[in-house]
Amino acid sequence: MAGRRRGDETPVPRVRMTGKERREQLLDVARALFAEKGFEVTSVEEIAHRAGVSKPVVYEHFGGKEGIYAVVVDREMQYLMDHIVNALSGGHPRELLEQAACALLDYIEGSSDGFRILVRDSPVASSTGTFSSLLNDIASQVESILGAHFSRQGYDRKLAALYSQALVGMVALTGQWWLEVRKPKKDEVAAHLVNLAWKGLSHMDHKPRLRTR
Repeated sequence: MAGRRRGDETPVPRVRMTGKERREQLLDVARALFAEKGFEVTSVEEIAHRAGVSKPVVYEHFGGKEGIYAVVVDREMQYLMDHIVNALSGGHPRELLEQAACALLDYIEGSSDGFRILVRDSPVASSTGTFSSLLNDIASQVESILGAHFSRQGYDRKLAALYSQALVGMVALTGQWWLEVRKPKKDEVAAHLVNLAWKGLSHMDHKPRLRTR
């Protein structure tokens, strides 16, 4: 797929591949199309055309569009989860925030097509769940470390789950925005996210109250 311009409908010349190589090629082609056009608009015929094969080849490997889409989503979610979890080495909670923010932005920068697929509402069941469930898994990783910090600072440890969801959600939503604008630079975005989150965490009231109610 190297050198192909976005939207180019020219099929790849038919070459002999092993079953595994053909499967990987179809996944790469489908991933690019799903990111570009979405699930509903993309067709098996278009996937086959781009890959330079007949439609029955796609059905043989994946059973149809739903099958290949589910595999694309599963692989992308597992890759993102592994990428972020491997980055969370613990240590000081502020370092944890930096690691999580940088890992997600690194993924968005290096796998933009995959992220576009994940943030769309999936019409097909995935064995790894949804993007929301993936964020919940990441928040659980953050919660375990944030909970220890809360205990040391005299805050209610039970609230660590709430704050971890808020922090991960903030980074993920900002990542969706940055995916399209790409300004400011990645590290600057991460620094501002950490600044907002950490300055807030380090000056929290033990029992916050609303001022307007």
